[in-house]
Amino acid sequence: MYLLIPSLKAIGKYFMLLGDSFRIPKNPRVYYKLIIREIHDLGFNSLGLTAFLSLFMGAVLAIQMYQNFKGAAFPVPDAYVGYATKVVLVLEFSSTIMCIILAGKVGSFIASSIGSMRVTEQIDALEVMGVNAANFLILPKIIASLLFYPVLLMVSLVTGILGAYLVGAITGQWSTVDFVEGLQMDFDTWFYTYTFIKMEVFAFVIATIPAYFGFYVDGGSLEVGRASTTAVVWTCVVIIVLNLILTQMLLV
Repeated sequence: MYLLIPSLKAIGKYFMLLGDSFRIPKNPRVYYKLIIREIHDLGFNSLGLTAFLSLFMGAVLAIQMYQNFKGAAFPVPDAYVGYATKVVLVLEFSSTIMCIILAGKVGSFIASSIGSMRVTEQIDALEVMGVNAANFLILPKIIASLLFYPVLLMVSLVTGILGAYLVGAITGQWSTVDFVEGLQMDFDTWFYTYTFIKMEVFAFVIATIPAYFGFYVDGGSLEVGRASTTAVVWTCVVIIVLNLILTQMLLV
């Protein structure tokens, strides 16, 4: 009970902050530039990291699938290397694992930037001028994340499959013909819808939970660092829990 009450208060403050964030802006034209800036900071700057990690993880996944199939009790065609790699990338890696990684990069940036504004009283200045600080600071981040994270998902899928293709062509463990054949095997198209839904939900989480911790920082620069760490941890926890819930709802 001692721990439950502070947790309920934090959840209540989080949803109250979301309510303030989603109020209709008084001057929507100002938000256009803010959204473009947030797309650059939160999304475009993560393109290189997403492509790099997905390229090598796709290669690793393909090698692991090949070794597992090779050691199976019954012969498995090499074409299933491409199929299994595609399935793992679509269902789990490119959405869930990449979002956990992005939670560390983007989440810490959001928490620290908003937290720094809080401790330097910039947020207080906005509120004194009659500006809805939550709406002004958080809503552009939410919109930018929801718009651009599907692009990161597509980049991750393409580069992951490219990495698997290249490692097969370089090592010669499986033929490119078999790999492409595996990519063309029948695949439930709902899986693509499922992974895009997950990406949008996780994008919302990455944009809002770190913003909550940064917005309510109380103290100085040390507390900003602690808030950033806490924000990343809780964002990852929520992503993992929501991953289970969404999988149960959308796939089972």
